Amino acid sequence: MEGDECSFPPDSSDDHSLRGSVASSATLSRAQDVLIYLFGDSAVHLTLEGLGTVTVQELGRNVREALHTPESVQDVFAFWLCSPLLELQLKTRHQPYKLCRQWHDLLYRFTEASEEDISQDEPCLQYRRSVFYPKSKELQIQEEGVLRLLYEEARSNILTGRYPCDPEHWTSLGALSIALDEGTSLDSQQFTTTIREKKLSSYLPAHVTMGSGGLFSTLRGKSSRQVGLEQNLFKEYSKICTSAGSSPEPTQLLHQYLNTCHTLPYYGCAFFFGEIDKPAQGILQRGKRKAVNIGICLEGVYVMDVKEKHVLLGLRFSELSWDHSYPEEEGDSHILWLEFDGDEDGTPVNKLLKIYSKQAELMSGFIEFCVELKSASEGAAAAEMDGEVSLSQQPGGQEERSKNGRGGRRGMLHRQGSVVCSRVQSLNTISYVDDGEGQTCLTAPLSFLEVAPSVPFHSVRDFFSAFVHFCVFCFVFLGKEIKRLKPKRAASFFARQASAVSYSAVQTESLEQG
Repeated sequence: MEGDECSFPPDSSDDHSLRGSVASSATLSRAQDVLIYLFGDSAVHLTLEGLGTVTVQELGRNVREALHTPESVQDVFAFWLCSPLLELQLKTRHQPYKLCRQWHDLLYRFTEASEEDISQDEPCLQYRRSVFYPKSKELQIQEEGVLRLLYEEARSNILTGRYPCDPEHWTSLGALSIALDEGTSLDSQQFTTTIREKKLSSYLPAHVTMGSGGLFSTLRGKSSRQVGLEQNLFKEYSKICTSAGSSPEPTQLLHQYLNTCHTLPYYGCAFFFGEIDKPAQGILQRGKRKAVNIGICLEGVYVMDVKEKHVLLGLRFSELSWDHSYPEEEGDSHILWLEFDGDEDGTPVNKLLKIYSKQAELMSGFIEFCVELKSASEGAAAAEMDGEVSLSQQPGGQEERSKNGRGGRRGMLHRQGSVVCSRVQSLNTISYVDDGEGQTCLTAPLSFLEVAPSVPFHSVRDFFSAFVHFCVFCFVFLGKEIKRLKPKRAASFFARQASAVSYSAVQTESLEQG
């Protein structure tokens, strides 16, 4: 994205724009100490002159020199400004000091945080994996130091639950971590002692080691659950020791760990924060919202339940259309709309998922860039293969692309019991079908309580007021929005979709974000 225009909000003189933690301009010409944080509780300490004008590209050279990593892997990592409220991947031309000065402005624009939380928030500068680095290239890396950085980041995302995974995954990954930390020669007693000294939470996701249920059930079942987890870990550890030998190369185990992570479709995603509607439990019960993480990478979009640690919806770009909408009235939310194929009682329908987030604009622009980047890479690969494909093979390939690729009907989602797979049936979506004459009909039963104002019903008057809002919603949705969006294909609600050849200009500022 080096050629893209990117303008951050100007640094104003408002109170919330001041940075108590950032050096004053008078001291910027002198040498300043800078900490670049890494995963694994470590950091690179640099002393730089002219901090106010230092670019990400210059920082990268200094960090690679400090870490003794070759220039050939410079595309693997990027610099990020991160805090609990917002994560942004920076471009090579960005100047981190200036972005720190604008941090609170970015928080006001792209988060729902309170003014107090924003005033106390400070970003740290992290050196971590670039969202745009392909997984296929990652396993070609042989430098142990580079692999170790990737491993520490992946491990952190597994342990914190940012990467949901099934028991077979986190058991295998936990055993590999033990092998990397302690070697492959521990017997059963040594293994148990090591686990209990360092705690299971050092190797397994926190929500797994804590368990579920109330306080008493947790206390009662903690001992037996821990023993079971330890036994499963040791079985997997023994398999690794048998296959890898007594003294395997660290790179072998690191590759094995990363290769297992690559089976998770959202590995390497940039993450955004949002909410979705919960399904209404009854005709008079108002629907609430559920916190979700939205992961976006070069492959697709993944919506994950923050509390339950599983995927609610996973879509490759060939399976979705999208758009975002701005608030029309005070109190309304920014919304990212995802459209995908579904069915209602065996009838093919289009489903719409609403994601409420002040980062909707960022997500929409980020999806668009990923789609274009993927299209460009696929086009280059196809061009290289043109000379190798015979004329007799071309018709078959074109037919296959028309069935499953761009320009064709999007593939149906696979629904399984794994935490990695979509749970479309648990989503509160809007379903509609096109009747072939340019008219769109809602098919899913909507409760007017889902779209009515978020106030309690204290009287019959409040109830009928909600009903009126529902009628207005249906009128706008059916009478105005469908026509205004001018779908590029009959089956699509949105103007922008993954199968389109060209795109309109992104209205938001192009920020790489996680």
